[in-house]
Amino acid sequence: MNKVLGIDIGGTKIRMAIVGQGGELSFDETVPTKTPLYPYLEDQVMRILKLHPEVGAIGIGTHGFVDPAKGKVIYATDILPGWTGTDLKEQLERATGKRVEVDNDANCAALAEAKIGAAKGKNRVVCLTLGTGLGGGIIWDGKLLSGGPHGGAAEIGHMILQPNGVLCPCGRRGCYEQYVSGTALNRRIQEAGLAINSRELFEVAASNPKARQLVQEFTADLAQGISSLQAIFDMEIVVIGGGVSESAPLWWDPFMQQLEPLLLNPLSVKVAEFGNEAGVLGAAFLVDGE
Repeated sequence: MNKVLGIDIGGTKIRMAIVGQGGELSFDETVPTKTPLYPYLEDQVMRILKLHPEVGAIGIGTHGFVDPAKGKVIYATDILPGWTGTDLKEQLERATGKRVEVDNDANCAALAEAKIGAAKGKNRVVCLTLGTGLGGGIIWDGKLLSGGPHGGAAEIGHMILQPNGVLCPCGRRGCYEQYVSGTALNRRIQEAGLAINSRELFEVAASNPKARQLVQEFTADLAQGISSLQAIFDMEIVVIGGGVSESAPLWWDPFMQQLEPLLLNPLSVKVAEFGNEAGVLGAAFLVDGE
């Protein structure tokens, strides 16, 4: 892999970094997300390529369902208005003359952890990104499991955890992300009548019975989903990242106590090594090996 421009597209900001073979960043810039998104993105990319002609390819991780073979956004929520249906690879390759690869942002984070992070050297990896929602990425025999006819492979956050449960923005009830994401924690805190945020929830759990019960429910739900994923993939390791993982030292022990009785076989579980940089790193690694 030569120098690659890795791009991580989110609802409020776009991070762009030039990434080397070993994951080193030689340029790193964040700009606000603006709409219409594609022409704005193209302008940003062309500006960076003019400044850095050493860039040989472009990798993009984006919110939404993606067909990585076509590099097309199949579906994106209103977080990115007008993004659904964008032929990102085709348009940007035509504009830049560079190779462009595109995938879902959570898949990119998983790729970064598998290549040079917490899952380095492992062939079968499940990464869970516990942020505002729940993102998932799966490495199967060293390669990303992604795409599908609707771009929805590895959308782990939309497995049904609780039938007829909490309504999800996808329109169904009981999705996994409605129980183990940052949004889910805030909902549970509000329903319990606690005047605290999700970080404080874990901090006060030792002394507050209501908070302790919520942590118990959160860790039990997280463990149950991982148990089901193991039955499907028999992965070597699970990597947990995202904003909620930053407080992992406060909930890891009860989580592991909940998980171990549910496992079919021994399983390594680790906190992600990369934070916000996982997206640009993984996006760059989309073009690795070419």
